[in-house]
Amino acid sequence: MYLEDNQYNDIREAIRDLMKQFPAEYFRKIDEEKAYPEQFVNALTQAGWLAALIPTEYGGSGLSLTEATVIMEEINRQGGNSGACHGQMYNMGTLLRHGSEAQKQRYLPKIATGELRLQSMAVTEPTTGTDTTKIKTTAVKKDGRYVVNGQKVWISRVQHSDLMILLARTTPLEQVTKKSEGMSIFLVDIAQAMQQGMTVRPIPNMVNHETNELFFDNLEIPEENLIGEEGKGFKYILDGLNAERTLIAAECIGDGYWFIDKVTQYAKDRQVFGRPIGQNQGVQFPIAKAFINIEAASLMRYEASRRFDAHLPMGAQANMAKLLASEASWEAANACLQFHGGFGFANEYDVERKFRETRLYQVAPISTNLIYSYVAEHILGLPRSF
Repeated sequence: MYLEDNQYNDIREAIRDLMKQFPAEYFRKIDEEKAYPEQFVNALTQAGWLAALIPTEYGGSGLSLTEATVIMEEINRQGGNSGACHGQMYNMGTLLRHGSEAQKQRYLPKIATGELRLQSMAVTEPTTGTDTTKIKTTAVKKDGRYVVNGQKVWISRVQHSDLMILLARTTPLEQVTKKSEGMSIFLVDIAQAMQQGMTVRPIPNMVNHETNELFFDNLEIPEENLIGEEGKGFKYILDGLNAERTLIAAECIGDGYWFIDKVTQYAKDRQVFGRPIGQNQGVQFPIAKAFINIEAASLMRYEASRRFDAHLPMGAQANMAKLLASEASWEAANACLQFHGGFGFANEYDVERKFRETRLYQVAPISTNLIYSYVAEHILGLPRSF
């Protein structure tokens, strides 16, 4: 168990029991077929894990972000891929903290039971990337509704979700005093939108991560689907983005432990030149170093989620947790693949699948270099570099 925190053993054991229904062969087959793990997501939903952050008064589990990170970590540590369902966790932050009581009453109980899925968040655009304040998708208010035009890219799980959080400009950039103002958040009914002006175009990619390009052509959204106040959407969505980065840090930590578990056992068993390869320091040291970095990343994850749960500023901690965890998991992935030799490339060992899955988080949901820039400017006080 390494240095695992015993405080969350009940959650860990429950997730491990659930994951026994979904062994490596299940996720391997899903990956080979580029399919969506419906059975897995349904099982998590029925057990209440995807309603972790929904308060009990709305039918959820009422857990903290800290506990939610343990759920995501443990899924990945058991060989699963939380990327199929993690959106429902972090999208809750925006709706829970900034949605109206009417919106919460209408949607949260159905999300908790699985009648509705809230798996998608549409922020990124082809020409703006992480420069969110420059988004070009507009939402113009007209006769009790908003008319949306524009484009989004890399929007995940649209085809397996009922609802989507959408960020759009309601005031042109040149008319606001601060570039982070003038953006608003909407809750979109996906099935309805696809009949009234939203087009979904899938993007095939190297990871089995259902992601899409979206096009909006005079899509009409009811005024009551606006979350919070008009023009304050960027501030609101940061809650969701910080939760996302913290949860993904936890997924990377789970991946990292999976790689360490896998390669440690293999290094003990694999005999070359009459001795286990794990007896060689050239094998031991990279594995030990990766493990140390995973442990350190885990501590930063707990600090970020603790601050989120206490409603304290935690953007720095969320970003640093994501960076540390993604780099540690990638380091562990490289060691695992390297020391499995040719077997690491064979599908049946699952190393190559997990290798691809964890590599994604060097880039998404925010790249490593942008986190360095954030820390340099906002924490160390260095001049803005871009």
